[in-house]
Amino acid sequence: MAPRGRKPKPTAIKVLEGNPGKRELNPKEPKPKAKAPRCPAWLDSEAKKEWRRTAKQLEELGILTEVDMAAFAGYCQAYARWKEAEEFISKHGTIVKTPSGYWQQVPQVSIAQTYLKIMHKFCEQFGLTPSARSRIVADSGPNDVTDPMELILLNGGKKSV
Repeated sequence: MAPRGRKPKPTAIKVLEGNPGKRELNPKEPKPKAKAPRCPAWLDSEAKKEWRRTAKQLEELGILTEVDMAAFAGYCQAYARWKEAEEFISKHGTIVKTPSGYWQQVPQVSIAQTYLKIMHKFCEQFGLTPSARSRIVADSGPNDVTDPMELILLNGGKKSV
């Protein structure tokens, strides 16, 4: 049976957003090191370009970790396939005349739409859309925190001076 309710948002995104719901963050959530995984060799060349374009930025935000390789590779591959379909459409148009004389939509329109939907789902997970970013409040780290309670929470319950 599938879990009920909304899909939980990653804690890293909640922290960057300033925990708008003010609900308790999961203290036992696994916290893999915020280090971008290696780009898989099997990705298309266009997917590798997208990987290089975005991975470092997501790593710096603490969103992309080594265990996210498959999900991020899925985003990059979907991007490459979407781009390929869009380039075909730009070059050849969206409809063609069949041998029987009817006008028909080229399959690349459906392919582009499908991969755009897939990309959008991954983008929401990694904070790669304008609306996802608008909810993120990034600071330069725990040293900028001035609230005493926040300092205690960041230091695992130990009060820092």
